[in-house]
Amino acid sequence: MQDACAFIEAAEEMPSLDALAARSGYSRFHFLRMFRDHTGVTPRSYAEGVRARRLQAALSDGARVADAVAEAGFGSESRVYEKTDGLLGMTPGAARRGGEGEVIRTAFADCPFARLLVGATARGVCFIGFAEPDDALMGDLRRRFPRAKVVADDAALAATVRVVLDFLAEPKQALDLPLDLRGTAFQQRVWQTLRRIPVGETRSYAELAAMIGAPRAIRAVARSCATNPVSLAVPCHRVVGSDGDLTGYRWGVPRKKALLEKERVAAVER
Repeated sequence: MQDACAFIEAAEEMPSLDALAARSGYSRFHFLRMFRDHTGVTPRSYAEGVRARRLQAALSDGARVADAVAEAGFGSESRVYEKTDGLLGMTPGAARRGGEGEVIRTAFADCPFARLLVGATARGVCFIGFAEPDDALMGDLRRRFPRAKVVADDAALAATVRVVLDFLAEPKQALDLPLDLRGTAFQQRVWQTLRRIPVGETRSYAELAAMIGAPRAIRAVARSCATNPVSLAVPCHRVVGSDGDLTGYRWGVPRKKALLEKERVAAVER
């Protein structure tokens, strides 16, 4: 299966199922079943993910959309635009521009974990970060949207910031905000599934992988949690190791522990 994945990664075009099965020495049916068991997806879905990563990398490097589409192995631009949300969470042009032409409104506030930064586009909240100096939080947001116009607008985000602060003070229910989530189809599945974990509960990375229908993709699930741009709203802090260990957390394990403890207390008091 490792060889099959490497073969798909190296191929310019999606290898046929017959070719992959023959390479493995198994029948089409047995190969397909083994591939699904080990990766959580079909060979075609795996190949789509490979192409999506190639496309995203080429666009991030500033390649023309037509060139990036060809380099990633897609047959035509129309196919990419048909699957825009599933592939990148945005149009190829928007991915290439890195937020150019967009306005991201931001607001800082003090919270129980020192400083909090909220950023939002016209579509919804695109960034929530905390527990770092203002410059570090702003730097994180700007790396995600390198060409966007970032403007401080406390008034426009006052209500949103208040919702986040209220959640931190008393997390009795999920943080419900309009979100502008941008990522691959796999990342989107992980992030949306994270939002289904109730307040006061946790899931292991293995359980989360099973919830999205990819039980073997535990490492990919962990990477998607680590790249979550809107902490709290997409509660990646509710994912723990199989033995209950808190493992890592973008904003620090002590804060993850504090969040979970507060949520457990709030859940009991409901």
